[in-house]
Formats: sequence, C-alpha cells, structure tokens
Amino acid sequence: MSVALRIALDRDSDVALGTIATAGTALAVALVAVVGEAPSRGLHLSSAWPFLFAGLLSPGAAQILVTLAIRESGSSRVSMVFGTAPLVSVTIALIFLSEPARAPLIAGAVLVAAGGVELARERERPAHLNRLGLVYAFAGATLFAIRDNLVRHLAVGRDAVPPAVAAAAALFGGTVLIAIWARERVGRRWLPFLPAGVLFGLSYVSLFEAYYRGRVTVVAPLVAVESLVGVALSALLLRESELVGKRLLLGAALIVAGGALIGAFR
Repeated sequence: MSVALRIALDRDSDVALGTIATAGTALAVALVAVVGEAPSRGLHLSSAWPFLFAGLLSPGAAQILVTLAIRESGSSRVSMVFGTAPLVSVTIALIFLSEPARAPLIAGAVLVAAGGVELARERERPAHLNRLGLVYAFAGATLFAIRDNLVRHLAVGRDAVPPAVAAAAALFGGTVLIAIWARERVGRRWLPFLPAGVLFGLSYVSLFEAYYRGRVTVVAPLVAVESLVGVALSALLLRESELVGKRLLLGAALIVAGGALIGAFR
C-alpha cells in the first residue's frame, strides 16, 4: 500500500484526494468481504458500532498522517517507521490488557527499536526527504498501535460481530472523518489511488481477522514484516527516488527479526 500510494502521489500530490481515495476504495473492498462472509457468519450490525469509533483513529486520523508522511519522506523510510508500531502495541497490551510479558517479547521489542536506530543513523538519504514526514509516520504508527489494542479488546468482548463487518465499520467511520477533512469530489483523479486503496482494504480485513484470533503481542509484531516488504518494493520499483541503502535494509531486517522472534515464542 505504501509503495502504491507513493507512486500515485508522484502523479498527483494532493494529500486530501489521496487519503479519501485510498480509504474509500478500501471501504469498498471491505464491503465485498462482508458480502462474502455474511452467509456463514451473519452481519450483527447492531453490535458493530464501537468499531466506528476505532476507525476514527485508524484509518481516520492515521491515514491522513500516513499520506502526508509518504508524500514528504517516501515509502521506504515511512515503511520503516511503521515497523515501530508493534513496539507501542506490545507496551500498551502489557500495561492495559494484562497480556503476559516474556523474555522473547522483550527481545523482539528491542530488535524492533534497533531497526529504528538504524534508520536514524542512515546517511544516504534522498534530497527531497523531509524529516517532518517521519514525525507524521510515527504519529500514524502510534495511532495504529492504539487501534490494534482497541480492536483486540472489542474482538474479545464482541465475538458476535464478524471480522469483515468490524473492519468495514472501522473503515466507514474513518472514511467519514477523512471525507469531512478532505472535502474532495469523486472524479477521474481518483483512479491512480485505486491500487493503494485495494491493497489497503485487503490488508485491513486481514488484520481484523488476525486480531479476532490472536493476541496483540503476537499479531502486531508480525505486522512489522511490512517494513521489509515496503523497503524491498521501494528499492525495486522506486530505486531512483528512494535511494535504499544498506542501513535501511539492515533496519528493516532487524524489525522483521523482532516480529519473527515474538511469533516463534508466542
């Protein structure tokens, strides 16, 4: 999603348009998933309203920050920062959800943090990179983390709400917030952002399915794989503009290793 969004922003740098197009398309994908799972799981719409409020955090406010971050700093560096979200998620889960603390979880968190340090030490940066974009990215990652814990809390307490319905409700709440902020009309300029929106929608539904089945301390670090994938795809598809160097690759690898360590010892 990050790479696809960067490619679209290179064609049209309008953050408001990019954000509402990505979120709106993702909502459409989630609704398709709802239709697919409804025969076996039902809808239970009356119980889905709490997820609307979760969506105000992410994709609502978070996706605005994400689009700003990718426009200002590129997809590879922003993907790296997104990888720190599990560190925040695990901390919240340990403190507020009373999830068990184990040595591998702590070691995995340290590796994730080490990956962030490598990003800070990087010297080969594109001339266009704006450090403010990395601040936006971390703020967005923090909202991801809060959303993750809230969704897990709601999933445990409201098993009657199917995951796709919960994801669609969150996307609807977030899209409404984004639409109020963006005030953009639907038109042909939406088209370049369709791939990012489809990928975002698929990832969002998958994420909710995961949190209905696993603890935050397990799922969130595994999501950090997006850092390595984002960096690798940026190097492959945006080589000239992203300037992916050894430190960036090492940092992404450390983040993924932290997620793998936590997953292996869950």
